[in-house]
Amino acid sequence: MAIILNIETATDIGSVCLSEGKKILANIECATPFSHSKETTLMIESCLEKAGLTLEDLDAIAISRGPGSYTSLRIGTSIAKGMCYALEKPLIAVDTLESMALAAKKVAKGDYYVPMIDARRMEVYTAFYNEQMICEQETHALIMDENTFQTELAAKKTIVFAGNGAEKLKKVVDSSQFIFTSIRCAAEHLVPLAVKAYESELFESVAYFEPDYLKPPNITTPKKVL
Repeated sequence: MAIILNIETATDIGSVCLSEGKKILANIECATPFSHSKETTLMIESCLEKAGLTLEDLDAIAISRGPGSYTSLRIGTSIAKGMCYALEKPLIAVDTLESMALAAKKVAKGDYYVPMIDARRMEVYTAFYNEQMICEQETHALIMDENTFQTELAAKKTIVFAGNGAEKLKKVVDSSQFIFTSIRCAAEHLVPLAVKAYESELFESVAYFEPDYLKPPNITTPKKVL
């Protein structure tokens, strides 16, 4: 079975997971938000040490594709691409939202599975998966308001939510048809999809792969110091 290093840096909390097939050998989550540049390589080293493996033992490296934080995704992708190039290992990109939707399905039953990643203000990055894990609404940005998911609520559909963006929905709409899980972005959720991609040889170009940022970075002009 393939040994895959899984790296998740799409949101504020980064994590690294080492897997053999679908079995998790080591899993580490960083306790400090937005410390990807400092902690990711250290977490990789710790995971390998815990599993008693070396970088040469890896069969592939999987990265969370996004959407998510522009800077965080760039850091994770740069680390993964650099390792793949140096070790001559294939690169796998896993859709961040799909990985959360699949993880949410394992802990709750519903008609739809909706992962959400926190964006700016009341906005989230999201997608819409049915019970068969078929994506009915592709990845998009959505602004939460009192009319969000009213069509599904009127149809008496149960919606299972995952991700740090789901908390925003609670501020404007609440319903017994909503199930909020504790699932957040984590490297361990990449494993099933990474294994599937490896077995199908769905690899990315180490030279040309770019994350799915969805939106350009929010660059502001610093205030002048008088």
